Amino acid sequence: MTTSARTRIGTLAGGLAAVGLLSGCGLGTAAGYSPSGELAGPVEGIDLEGVSIDVGSKDFTEQIILGEMAVILMQSAGADVQNLTNIPGSNAVREAMLQGALDFQWEYTGTAWLTYLGHEEPIIDEWEQYEAVRDQDREHGMVWLEPSTVDNTYAMAVTQETAEQGITSLSDIAELDEAEQTFCVEAEFAARNDGFEPMIEHYDLPVPEGDAQRTMDSGAIYQATADGACTMGLVFATDGRIPALDLVVLEDDEDFFPRYNLSAVFGEEILEENPELEDLIMPLTERLDNDTMAGLNAQVDVDGEEPADVAWEFLLEEGYVTEGQ
Repeated sequence: MTTSARTRIGTLAGGLAAVGLLSGCGLGTAAGYSPSGELAGPVEGIDLEGVSIDVGSKDFTEQIILGEMAVILMQSAGADVQNLTNIPGSNAVREAMLQGALDFQWEYTGTAWLTYLGHEEPIIDEWEQYEAVRDQDREHGMVWLEPSTVDNTYAMAVTQETAEQGITSLSDIAELDEAEQTFCVEAEFAARNDGFEPMIEHYDLPVPEGDAQRTMDSGAIYQATADGACTMGLVFATDGRIPALDLVVLEDDEDFFPRYNLSAVFGEEILEENPELEDLIMPLTERLDNDTMAGLNAQVDVDGEEPADVAWEFLLEEGYVTEGQ
Protein backbone atom coordinates (compact mmCIF):
# COMPACT_ATOMS: atom_id res chain seq x y z
CA MET A 1 0.00 0.00 0.00
CA THR A 2 1.40 3.38 -0.92
CA THR A 3 1.88 5.44 2.22
CA SER A 4 3.52 8.76 2.83
CA ALA A 5 7.06 8.63 4.16
CA ARG A 6 5.90 10.59 7.16
CA THR A 7 3.89 7.67 8.51
CA ARG A 8 6.69 5.13 8.14
CA ILE A 9 9.10 6.44 10.77
CA GLY A 10 10.53 3.67 12.95
CA THR A 11 12.54 4.02 16.12
CA LEU A 12 16.22 4.86 16.23
CA ALA A 13 16.91 1.49 17.81
CA GLY A 14 15.14 -0.17 14.93
CA GLY A 15 17.28 1.80 12.52
CA LEU A 16 20.48 0.74 14.21
CA ALA A 17 19.30 -2.87 14.25
CA ALA A 18 18.65 -2.65 10.53
CA VAL A 19 22.16 -1.32 9.95
CA GLY A 20 23.49 -4.32 11.84
CA LEU A 21 21.50 -6.65 9.65
CA LEU A 22 22.59 -4.95 6.47
CA SER A 23 26.29 -4.49 7.13
CA GLY A 24 27.19 -6.72 10.04
CA CYS A 25 25.36 -9.94 9.29
CA GLY A 26 25.19 -9.55 5.53
CA LEU A 27 21.46 -10.19 5.42
CA GLY A 28 19.48 -8.65 2.59
CA THR A 29 15.89 -7.54 2.40
CA ALA A 30 12.83 -8.88 0.65
CA ALA A 31 14.04 -7.56 -2.71
CA GLY A 32 14.06 -10.16 -5.47
CA TYR A 33 15.43 -10.36 -9.00
CA SER A 34 15.80 -7.08 -10.89
CA PRO A 35 16.17 -7.20 -14.69
CA SER A 36 18.81 -5.31 -16.62
CA GLY A 37 19.46 -4.44 -20.24
CA GLU A 38 21.48 -1.88 -22.16
CA LEU A 39 21.34 1.83 -21.45
CA ALA A 40 19.71 3.99 -24.11
CA GLY A 41 18.44 7.48 -24.80
CA PRO A 42 19.62 10.17 -22.36
CA VAL A 43 21.78 7.71 -20.38
CA GLU A 44 23.34 5.78 -23.27
CA GLY A 45 27.07 5.23 -22.94
CA ILE A 46 27.38 5.70 -19.18
CA ASP A 47 29.81 3.06 -17.91
CA LEU A 48 29.90 1.91 -14.29
CA GLU A 49 31.91 -1.25 -14.87
CA GLY A 50 33.84 -2.11 -11.71
CA VAL A 51 31.67 0.04 -9.44
CA SER A 52 30.02 -1.61 -6.43
CA ILE A 53 26.98 0.16 -4.99
CA ASP A 54 24.37 -0.66 -2.36
CA VAL A 55 20.89 0.64 -3.19
CA GLY A 56 18.18 0.85 -0.54
CA SER A 57 14.57 1.94 -0.26
CA LYS A 58 11.79 2.09 2.29
CA ASP A 59 9.12 -0.58 2.33
CA PHE A 60 6.16 1.04 0.56
CA THR A 61 5.18 0.75 -3.07
CA GLU A 62 6.46 4.05 -4.42
CA GLN A 63 9.84 3.63 -2.77
CA ILE A 64 10.27 0.05 -3.93
CA ILE A 65 9.46 0.96 -7.55
CA LEU A 66 11.90 3.87 -7.45
CA GLY A 67 14.58 1.74 -5.84
CA GLU A 68 14.14 -0.92 -8.52
CA MET A 69 14.50 1.74 -11.22
CA ALA A 70 17.83 2.79 -9.74
CA VAL A 71 18.99 -0.82 -9.48
CA ILE A 72 18.06 -1.51 -13.11
CA LEU A 73 19.81 1.60 -14.42
CA MET A 74 22.97 0.95 -12.41
CA GLN A 75 23.09 -2.75 -13.33
CA SER A 76 22.53 -1.87 -16.97
CA ALA A 77 25.50 0.51 -16.74
CA GLY A 78 27.67 -2.40 -15.58
CA ALA A 79 27.75 -1.76 -11.84
CA ASP A 80 27.75 -4.52 -9.25
CA VAL A 81 24.56 -3.60 -7.38
CA GLN A 82 23.37 -4.97 -4.06
CA ASN A 83 19.59 -4.59 -4.07
CA LEU A 84 18.53 -3.65 -0.54
CA THR A 85 15.16 -2.18 -1.42
CA ASN A 86 12.13 -2.78 0.83
CA ILE A 87 13.72 -1.93 4.21
CA PRO A 88 11.07 -1.45 6.94
CA GLY A 89 10.99 2.09 8.31
CA SER A 90 12.37 5.46 7.25
CA ASN A 91 14.79 5.63 10.18
CA ALA A 92 16.28 2.25 9.29
CA VAL A 93 17.12 3.48 5.80
CA ARG A 94 18.42 6.78 7.15
CA GLU A 95 20.73 5.07 9.64
CA ALA A 96 21.99 2.71 6.94
CA MET A 97 22.86 5.72 4.78
CA LEU A 98 24.59 7.52 7.65
CA GLN A 99 26.60 4.42 8.58
CA GLY A 100 27.62 3.72 4.99
CA ALA A 101 25.68 0.46 4.73
CA LEU A 102 23.82 2.05 1.81
CA ASP A 103 25.19 4.28 -0.94
CA PHE A 104 21.93 5.44 -2.50
CA GLN A 105 18.26 5.99 -1.76
CA TRP A 106 15.35 8.16 -2.89
CA GLU A 107 14.13 10.52 -0.18
CA TYR A 108 11.62 13.32 0.37
CA THR A 109 12.68 16.84 1.30
CA GLY A 110 9.95 17.26 3.90
CA THR A 111 10.86 13.99 5.62
CA ALA A 112 14.48 15.03 5.92
CA TRP A 113 13.71 18.57 7.09
CA LEU A 114 11.06 17.73 9.66
CA THR A 115 12.15 14.28 10.82
CA TYR A 116 15.87 13.68 10.29
CA LEU A 117 17.05 17.27 10.71
CA GLY A 118 14.57 18.03 13.47
CA HIS A 119 12.91 21.24 12.30
CA GLU A 120 9.39 22.02 13.49
CA GLU A 121 8.29 24.31 10.66
CA PRO A 122 8.41 23.42 6.96
CA ILE A 123 9.68 25.81 4.31
CA ILE A 124 6.79 26.53 1.96
CA ASP A 125 8.79 27.24 -1.19
CA GLU A 126 9.80 23.83 -2.56
CA TRP A 127 13.14 24.97 -3.99
CA GLU A 128 14.10 26.77 -0.79
CA GLN A 129 13.09 23.65 1.14
CA TYR A 130 15.33 21.54 -1.07
CA GLU A 131 18.28 23.91 -0.76
CA ALA A 132 17.98 24.01 3.02
CA VAL A 133 17.93 20.20 3.21
CA ARG A 134 20.76 19.85 0.69
CA ASP A 135 23.02 22.25 2.54
CA GLN A 136 22.35 20.98 6.06
CA ASP A 137 22.46 17.29 5.20
CA ARG A 138 25.78 17.68 3.39
CA GLU A 139 27.22 18.04 6.89
CA HIS A 140 26.14 14.42 7.43
CA GLY A 141 27.80 13.21 4.24
CA MET A 142 24.60 13.12 2.19
CA VAL A 143 24.49 14.56 -1.34
CA TRP A 144 21.00 15.56 -2.49
CA LEU A 145 20.59 15.90 -6.25
CA GLU A 146 18.04 18.37 -7.60
CA PRO A 147 14.47 17.31 -6.81
CA SER A 148 11.72 15.95 -8.97
CA THR A 149 8.32 17.60 -9.17
CA VAL A 150 6.97 14.47 -7.42
CA ASP A 151 5.50 15.75 -4.15
CA ASN A 152 4.09 12.93 -2.02
CA THR A 153 2.44 15.21 0.49
CA TYR A 154 -0.98 15.23 2.10
CA ALA A 155 -3.77 16.35 -0.22
CA MET A 156 -7.55 16.50 -0.46
CA ALA A 157 -9.27 14.65 -3.30
CA VAL A 158 -12.78 14.75 -4.76
CA THR A 159 -14.69 12.81 -7.40
CA GLN A 160 -14.59 13.80 -11.05
CA GLU A 161 -18.21 14.88 -10.71
CA THR A 162 -17.33 17.33 -7.94
CA ALA A 163 -14.34 18.64 -9.87
CA GLU A 164 -16.54 19.24 -12.91
CA GLN A 165 -18.65 21.53 -10.73
CA GLY A 166 -15.63 23.82 -10.48
CA ILE A 167 -14.16 22.48 -7.25
CA THR A 168 -10.51 22.09 -8.27
CA SER A 169 -8.62 23.78 -5.41
CA LEU A 170 -8.85 23.87 -1.64
CA SER A 171 -10.06 27.46 -1.71
CA ASP A 172 -12.93 26.36 -3.98
CA ILE A 173 -14.40 24.34 -1.09
CA ALA A 174 -15.86 27.59 0.21
CA GLU A 175 -18.07 27.68 -2.92
CA LEU A 176 -19.89 24.51 -1.85
CA ASP A 177 -23.01 24.64 0.26
CA GLU A 178 -22.00 24.10 3.87
CA ALA A 179 -23.95 20.83 3.92
CA GLU A 180 -21.67 19.56 1.12
CA GLN A 181 -18.48 20.51 2.97
CA THR A 182 -17.92 17.01 4.33
CA PHE A 183 -14.52 15.44 4.95
CA CYS A 184 -13.04 11.98 5.47
CA VAL A 185 -9.72 12.14 7.32
CA GLU A 186 -7.44 9.78 9.20
CA ALA A 187 -7.10 10.02 12.99
CA GLU A 188 -3.47 11.21 12.92
CA PHE A 189 -4.23 14.07 10.54
CA ALA A 190 -7.30 15.04 12.56
CA ALA A 191 -5.14 15.36 15.69
CA ARG A 192 -2.00 17.01 14.27
CA ASN A 193 -1.21 20.61 15.08
CA ASP A 194 -0.51 21.05 11.37
CA GLY A 195 -3.46 18.90 10.33
CA PHE A 196 -7.16 19.17 9.70
CA GLU A 197 -8.31 22.03 11.92
CA PRO A 198 -5.35 24.26 10.97
CA MET A 199 -6.14 23.52 7.29
CA ILE A 200 -9.77 24.55 7.83
CA GLU A 201 -8.61 27.72 9.55
CA HIS A 202 -5.99 28.45 6.89
CA TYR A 203 -8.63 28.33 4.14
CA ASP A 204 -11.20 30.21 6.25
CA LEU A 205 -13.76 27.40 6.08
CA PRO A 206 -16.47 26.71 8.68
CA VAL A 207 -15.43 24.09 11.24
CA PRO A 208 -17.24 20.84 10.34
CA GLU A 209 -19.60 19.51 12.98
CA GLY A 210 -21.00 16.03 13.55
CA ASP A 211 -20.88 13.76 10.51
CA ALA A 212 -19.36 16.52 8.38
CA GLN A 213 -15.99 15.25 9.62
CA ARG A 214 -15.60 11.48 9.49
CA THR A 215 -12.47 9.85 10.89
CA MET A 216 -11.43 6.51 9.39
CA ASP A 217 -8.44 4.41 8.46
CA SER A 218 -6.39 6.05 5.72
CA GLY A 219 -6.84 3.05 3.44
CA ALA A 220 -10.63 3.35 3.58
CA ILE A 221 -10.75 7.04 2.70
CA TYR A 222 -10.14 6.59 -1.03
CA GLN A 223 -13.11 4.30 -1.61
CA ALA A 224 -15.31 6.30 0.79
CA THR A 225 -14.60 9.45 -1.20
CA ALA A 226 -15.27 7.70 -4.50
CA ASP A 227 -18.54 6.33 -3.10
CA GLY A 228 -19.70 9.77 -1.94
CA ALA A 229 -19.51 9.11 1.81
CA CYS A 230 -17.78 12.48 1.98
CA THR A 231 -17.11 15.21 -0.57
CA MET A 232 -13.43 15.64 0.28
CA GLY A 233 -11.06 12.87 1.35
CA LEU A 234 -7.54 13.07 2.73
CA VAL A 235 -5.07 11.30 0.42
CA PHE A 236 -1.38 11.06 -0.27
CA ALA A 237 -0.76 12.88 -3.52
CA THR A 238 0.91 10.05 -5.46
CA ASP A 239 -1.24 7.15 -4.24
CA GLY A 240 -2.19 4.77 -7.03
CA ARG A 241 -5.80 4.60 -5.90
CA ILE A 242 -6.31 8.22 -6.99
CA PRO A 243 -6.28 7.42 -10.73
CA ALA A 244 -7.74 3.95 -10.17
CA LEU A 245 -10.85 5.42 -8.52
CA ASP A 246 -10.96 8.43 -10.86
CA LEU A 247 -10.39 10.91 -8.04
CA VAL A 248 -9.06 14.44 -8.54
CA VAL A 249 -6.52 16.03 -6.19
CA LEU A 250 -7.45 19.57 -5.19
CA GLU A 251 -4.76 22.18 -5.72
CA ASP A 252 -3.27 23.51 -2.49
CA ASP A 253 -3.51 27.03 -3.91
CA GLU A 254 -2.65 28.78 -0.64
CA ASP A 255 0.33 26.54 0.18
CA PHE A 256 -0.83 24.90 3.40
CA PHE A 257 0.72 21.44 3.13
CA PRO A 258 4.48 20.87 3.58
CA ARG A 259 6.48 19.89 0.49
CA TYR A 260 7.71 16.33 0.18
CA ASN A 261 9.58 16.54 -3.11
CA LEU A 262 11.45 13.46 -4.24
CA SER A 263 15.24 13.59 -4.63
CA ALA A 264 18.00 11.11 -5.32
CA VAL A 265 20.41 10.96 -2.37
CA PHE A 266 23.94 9.55 -2.52
CA GLY A 267 26.60 9.07 0.09
CA GLU A 268 29.28 11.62 -0.75
CA GLU A 269 32.07 9.07 -1.18
CA ILE A 270 30.35 7.00 -3.88
CA LEU A 271 29.39 10.11 -5.85
CA GLU A 272 32.82 11.73 -5.57
CA GLU A 273 34.41 8.56 -6.90
CA ASN A 274 31.76 8.06 -9.61
CA PRO A 275 30.30 11.44 -10.67
CA GLU A 276 28.67 9.80 -13.70
CA LEU A 277 26.06 8.42 -11.28
CA GLU A 278 24.45 11.86 -11.33
CA ASP A 279 24.22 11.74 -15.13
CA LEU A 280 22.56 8.34 -14.84
CA ILE A 281 19.91 9.28 -12.28
CA MET A 282 19.00 12.89 -13.12
CA PRO A 283 17.21 12.23 -16.45
CA LEU A 284 14.86 9.88 -14.60
CA THR A 285 14.38 12.37 -11.76
CA GLU A 286 13.43 15.07 -14.26
CA ARG A 287 10.94 12.76 -16.00
CA LEU A 288 8.92 11.83 -12.90
CA ASP A 289 5.85 13.76 -11.75
CA ASN A 290 2.86 13.08 -9.52
CA ASP A 291 0.61 11.71 -12.25
CA THR A 292 3.30 9.37 -13.52
CA MET A 293 4.14 8.16 -10.03
CA ALA A 294 0.50 7.59 -9.13
CA GLY A 295 0.04 5.55 -12.30
CA LEU A 296 3.06 3.39 -11.52
CA ASN A 297 1.90 2.88 -7.94
CA ALA A 298 -1.52 1.79 -9.22
CA GLN A 299 0.05 -0.93 -11.35
CA VAL A 300 1.33 -2.51 -8.14
CA ASP A 301 -1.34 -1.65 -5.57
CA VAL A 302 -4.39 -2.01 -7.82
CA ASP A 303 -3.33 -4.33 -10.65
CA GLY A 304 -1.07 -6.58 -8.56
CA GLU A 305 2.07 -6.30 -10.67
CA GLU A 306 5.56 -6.71 -9.21
CA PRO A 307 7.49 -3.47 -8.51
CA ALA A 308 10.56 -4.66 -10.44
CA ASP A 309 8.43 -5.45 -13.49
CA VAL A 310 6.71 -2.05 -13.32
CA ALA A 311 10.08 -0.32 -13.01
CA TRP A 312 11.54 -2.25 -15.95
CA GLU A 313 8.58 -1.65 -18.26
CA PHE A 314 8.60 2.08 -17.50
CA LEU A 315 12.33 2.43 -18.21
CA LEU A 316 11.91 0.38 -21.39
CA GLU A 317 8.91 2.36 -22.65
CA GLU A 318 10.53 5.69 -21.83
CA GLY A 319 13.71 4.78 -23.69
CA TYR A 320 16.18 4.60 -20.81
CA VAL A 321 17.02 0.95 -21.48
CA THR A 322 16.66 -1.62 -24.24
CA GLU A 323 16.30 -5.38 -23.96
CA GLY A 324 19.95 -5.87 -24.85
CA GLN A 325 21.44 -8.72 -26.82
